[in-house]
Amino acid sequence: MNVLGIESSCDETSVAIISDEKLLANLISSQDFHSKYGGVVPELSSRAHLQIIIPLIKDALEKSNLTLNDIDLICSTAGPGLIGALLVGLTFAKGLAFSMRKPFVAVNHIEGHIYSGFLMEEKPEFPYLALVVSGGHTLLLLVESFSKIHKLGSTVDDAAGEAFDKVSKLLGLGYPGGPKIQGASENGNPKKIKFPIAELKDPYNFSFSGLKTSVLRYVQNNYTIKKNIPENDLADIAASFQKAVVRALIKNTEKALNNLEVNSISLVGGVAANQSLRNSIIELGNKFNKKVVIPRMEFCGDNAAMIAFRGLKLYELGYESKLNFSPFPSLAKEHFA
Repeated sequence: MNVLGIESSCDETSVAIISDEKLLANLISSQDFHSKYGGVVPELSSRAHLQIIIPLIKDALEKSNLTLNDIDLICSTAGPGLIGALLVGLTFAKGLAFSMRKPFVAVNHIEGHIYSGFLMEEKPEFPYLALVVSGGHTLLLLVESFSKIHKLGSTVDDAAGEAFDKVSKLLGLGYPGGPKIQGASENGNPKKIKFPIAELKDPYNFSFSGLKTSVLRYVQNNYTIKKNIPENDLADIAASFQKAVVRALIKNTEKALNNLEVNSISLVGGVAANQSLRNSIIELGNKFNKKVVIPRMEFCGDNAAMIAFRGLKLYELGYESKLNFSPFPSLAKEHFA
């Protein structure tokens, strides 16, 4: 079966083609112009998706040596995400499915990330722990199968990705925050400042708002508005902040490993590209003698390969979306317990 996947939930337009679970193409067009605004501008994002989606589909078909007539299933991200951006990919996919009389499957963006480890040669083994760290989402999940996911915990305020963006802006490093903080921290001392991490009643929930505020107070107490933060100090702050985020994520994951029987761990989402977090998850896996699966960089951020794969698995489970399907704002309830 040849599956066409489309992703347009935020500031990446992506088109992928999977044939019998073999990835033939995964093209991603990133909207780098948002950096000058300090964050994603929804209207500009939607227009950029409109401009690039048809050329990307043509290029993906050419790279796969296929034509539209060879496509058997069409999948698209249907949320969560920016509504205008989502509508571009979702409406295009539905129109394509209607005109070609092909089945259509709407895919939850977060579910795409959850199963993105299956795009790798070494795949997760059910049941597995999934640590999802993606933009506005931070989730710890027990994944039992392609149709059953238990949510163990989530963020109660800022997600880790949001904290990276806000602290990066605070330090004058720019957007996107994840790569900027990681770059600045390379020459810093992560033990220089001990920023606190939240202790919550629910052992699997996360909170990063207090950590973000702690960085703000540190800067306010040690530097005047007119005085730029020295480069060495900036590196120490970035490294110490990054260490605190990683510590919070690892702490809850370790609790879950102590309490649950799982066969593997999968770290997924855009923040999974952070090298310090990747190293820490690998160390944790070694400590508990668990297989660790972390997608390659191209599958960490928003990409259509994970959407095509998840759509294929849903179709095999008997799911098919109607063409009047509307974007949904949150997790697909039927798969979560």
